[in-house]
Amino acid sequence: MFLEKDFDSIYELLARFPTEQSCIDHLELILWAGAPASPFDPKSKVYKCKGNKYKCKNTGKYFNVKTGTIFDNSNIKLQKWFMAIFLLMNHKKGISSHQMARDMGVTQKTAWFMEHRIRYALFDENPEQLSGIVEADETFVGGKNKNRHKDKKVEKCQGRSFKDKTPVLGLLERREFTEIERPHKVIPGKTVKEKIITKQSRVVTRAIKDTSQNSIQPHVLKHVELGTNFMSDEWSAYNGLNKAFNHSVIDHSKGQYQDGNTCTNTIEGFWTIFKKGTGGIYNKPTEKHLQKFADEFAFRYNTKNLKGYSRLNTYLSGTEKRLTYKDLINEARQTQ
Repeated sequence: MFLEKDFDSIYELLARFPTEQSCIDHLELILWAGAPASPFDPKSKVYKCKGNKYKCKNTGKYFNVKTGTIFDNSNIKLQKWFMAIFLLMNHKKGISSHQMARDMGVTQKTAWFMEHRIRYALFDENPEQLSGIVEADETFVGGKNKNRHKDKKVEKCQGRSFKDKTPVLGLLERREFTEIERPHKVIPGKTVKEKIITKQSRVVTRAIKDTSQNSIQPHVLKHVELGTNFMSDEWSAYNGLNKAFNHSVIDHSKGQYQDGNTCTNTIEGFWTIFKKGTGGIYNKPTEKHLQKFADEFAFRYNTKNLKGYSRLNTYLSGTEKRLTYKDLINEARQTQ
């Protein structure tokens, strides 16, 4: 399914999926690989019916490829859903629901719901563990106290205080390079060293209730392979992790930002993009939805070397989750 010619523009997306039927056929290929499966009983025999419908023999229920996915019970055509996914995943800092509504020709409320459904499918409870060199850091989402009106300022909220902000933990598997020597293209007889990427970096983000050991360390132990070269700053919540990892610390309080190979610069670079998106495009997401926004930025980062079509296919393969509007507006804060 990934052998077709890749593309990276809306024009090429519409050329590849010119009709609703072409989108349905593609989604069936991605999710079922030619073998329709009942969402009600995966082991049941399935009968093909008219109008892209199928019948589950064991339950007697009818379904289609959208049943049980983020597209379930939506009046929006799949072609528009594909466009929305493409736009959201290819804007580095995200795209607001207002801009999405203008680009898609839908209401802002519809675009808002579509974006949240798209983000909802991105959460992975148990991603592949990070290994090699892993950097850890936290960031805080919320307005700056100095920018608030006098009667809205929050006392004693400097530094790592989260009285007026929500913390997010980031764990990033650093990209690995291999140094090779190649002849210089311009100067004959001269060789130069080049760094070749051999492994794509990955990040896992989790919205947390606070930055204590009890909130941070369970995520580190769950998502980072034991024995990994683990790097963090001097924050006390990371104390004791040297029992499970090769833990090295960079002390920012002393103006130290790199010590040989030890640093947290890569995860801080990810936070730069994250903060520009959440503080600018999305105007500071609420605690209730913050995990979904963190998942959005993590997915874009983890697939940044993929072109639009490959990234779309990667996303579609994980869309078998359903989020209703009622659940969306009533859900509790997602702090996994």
